[in-house]
Amino acid sequence: MDCRKFLLAISLHSFLISHAFSQSVIQIFPGRTEFAGDRKIRAGDELYCDSWRFSVETNDAGEWDSVPSRCVEFVQKYMTGEHYLSDSEIVSGYSLKHAKSVNVSAGDGKDAWVFDIDETLLSNLPYYAAHGFGYFVFFSEPLDWISLFVGSYGVVILPRVMICSSVRARLRCSAEFVGSSKSAVRSCPISEIFNEDAFDEWVDLAKAPALPASLNFYKELKQLGFKIFLLTGRNEFQRNTTEKNLLFAGYSDWKKLFLRGPSDQGKPATVYKSEKRLELVNEGYRIHGSSGDQWSDLLGFAKAERSFKLPNPMYYIA
Repeated sequence: MDCRKFLLAISLHSFLISHAFSQSVIQIFPGRTEFAGDRKIRAGDELYCDSWRFSVETNDAGEWDSVPSRCVEFVQKYMTGEHYLSDSEIVSGYSLKHAKSVNVSAGDGKDAWVFDIDETLLSNLPYYAAHGFGYFVFFSEPLDWISLFVGSYGVVILPRVMICSSVRARLRCSAEFVGSSKSAVRSCPISEIFNEDAFDEWVDLAKAPALPASLNFYKELKQLGFKIFLLTGRNEFQRNTTEKNLLFAGYSDWKKLFLRGPSDQGKPATVYKSEKRLELVNEGYRIHGSSGDQWSDLLGFAKAERSFKLPNPMYYIA
């Protein structure tokens, strides 16, 4: 290369670099302002809420009690759309890859995998669509049941009193009368702090559907020869209902189902679940993997060889 061409190349390279760095590396997006500590966050709702969800999933958000009001619709769309299912499938795919790397041919029956239940094996999306993040459709007083449409899960029928008794006192719902004065379609954006009594009513129905990616992974684990343990924060009095729901959703042949007994009441989830995992370790089980939607499902002591966090921007359990 002659001197002129070399100098031209250097000059062009220098211009491109100086031009690039003359632009701000950090872009500020116009939109509403939110405060996080002493920082102002400027972003459109979708961008802000996607970043909020990221902070929740990475546990950077710490403890939180409800979805931010501006993110209710975002979470609804995420949970009922393809994004949530895709994220769950990716996590299950990596889980299966790890499971296949384990040599379970020894035949001692001590190779274990631990699953949480809610938002891990079973999806409570119909419940949280009514109480946690989104829009629902219900009919007026004369009817006792509500037809609730929840994305790809289709129409689920719930008792009217379960939703309307808590909603009417707190929310301003838009209403459009259809056909006659006896029926109305109402849509209400809501985000509620977790209500244990209301959730227990939903659990009693035993109608929570399976999370598709988790069901497929669960079946693969059985074929590989793993012993499967279910470790849930549900209470012992819900054992029959929980087993009924699991079978309804397509799960079977688990080794043991752990629920909170009297001595477990009041314990943080991290402590309770660590203690149950320790029981398995003391019995000689090798916990190769653990799957859960909460960090409290996975952290603590007696942890699995690998832990896999499923997405859940709807609620947090310490």
